[in-house]
Amino acid sequence: MKTGNECPQGYKQTEVGVIPENWEVCPVRQKGDVITGKALAVNAPGAQRPYLRTKNVFDGRIDIDDVLTMPMTDDQFAKFLIRKGDVLLNEGQSIELVGRCAMYQGEYPDPCAIQNALLRFRAHTGVSGKFASYLFRRCQQNGVFARIALQTTSVAHLGGSRFEKLRLAWPTEREQRAIAEALSDVDELLGALDRLIAKKRDIKQAAMQQLLTGQTRLPGFSGEWEVKQLGDIAPLQRGFDLPTSTLRNGPYPVVYSNGILDYHVSFQVNGPGVVTGRSGTIGKVTYVDGKYWPHNTSLWVTSFCDNDPKFIFYLYSKIRLERFATGSGVPTLNRNDVHSHQVAFPPSKAEQTAIAEVLSDMDAELAALEQRWDKTRLLKQGMMQELLTGRIRLL
Repeated sequence: MKTGNECPQGYKQTEVGVIPENWEVCPVRQKGDVITGKALAVNAPGAQRPYLRTKNVFDGRIDIDDVLTMPMTDDQFAKFLIRKGDVLLNEGQSIELVGRCAMYQGEYPDPCAIQNALLRFRAHTGVSGKFASYLFRRCQQNGVFARIALQTTSVAHLGGSRFEKLRLAWPTEREQRAIAEALSDVDELLGALDRLIAKKRDIKQAAMQQLLTGQTRLPGFSGEWEVKQLGDIAPLQRGFDLPTSTLRNGPYPVVYSNGILDYHVSFQVNGPGVVTGRSGTIGKVTYVDGKYWPHNTSLWVTSFCDNDPKFIFYLYSKIRLERFATGSGVPTLNRNDVHSHQVAFPPSKAEQTAIAEVLSDMDAELAALEQRWDKTRLLKQGMMQELLTGRIRLL
């Protein structure tokens, strides 16, 4: 596009920026009906009816795992009823998440309404509701909704009237549908990757349960597994203090209770290492290949006692160490209880290494899928930016 005051051929300057000439800028209310849901009233007249609230509406998806009910009359239920194709937006939320929205695709099996923490947009004839859902999602993500919201204490309110008056750029219906179809294709790919990643994680969890207990043996290995205490296999020690003032961007990872968060110019321990949370995030286990600094919020394996370090990592990951947390307020991992915990253990280091290699291969496959998911998500964000502003045209 050209710079300065000139617009590229086929484009025009508007209050919302440069858009294609055949697009229009108009308020949301001209493209659909907007309604705020029903206020919660536990003792109101009427039968108990299911309703959705902010907890059910996420970015691009509806979650029906926790649907509540409240009394509504027949007229009220008819007024606040949602139907397939409606776009639901969080009216009340944090300032960063206000306006978070998704299109309702009939996920709930029975007729359902909305509470007043949600807004409902129902597209007029000649308007693509799916396109509107993507347009509104972009408004939430790039801060448009946050700018028009009013904040009270920790909750921001989008406001039905403010949302209705919001002026946005709208293509022709034909182009709306083309844009929505292109973005839906990417969403379907992301959904397929989500399902595949979830399936692979379940397979890995099952493999850990079988392989790390000896219930399933890899080919070529035999002999009875022994019962040992963790303290005799891979004892733990509290990490080291690292004042924030000394943190610098160095080559050595600093491992906190919930993983690697910083890098420092010096180190305390030679890798490979296995680190778990002592306080804060208890139960998360981190594997480090090289030299590192175990922070004092963590516990680190002081000796692998001639066992395979990666096997120890998977063993500690499986045990659910949070069960050994003690204390009120901020619980702390009780090292003595961890050390006295008994586990089944392979009779040879070779079997440990073989098990660790199988699980490492699964982790590598998961990491590749997650990287593909991240790249696809970035691609979609770029497509939304270009398509929803008319910089790239599909027609």
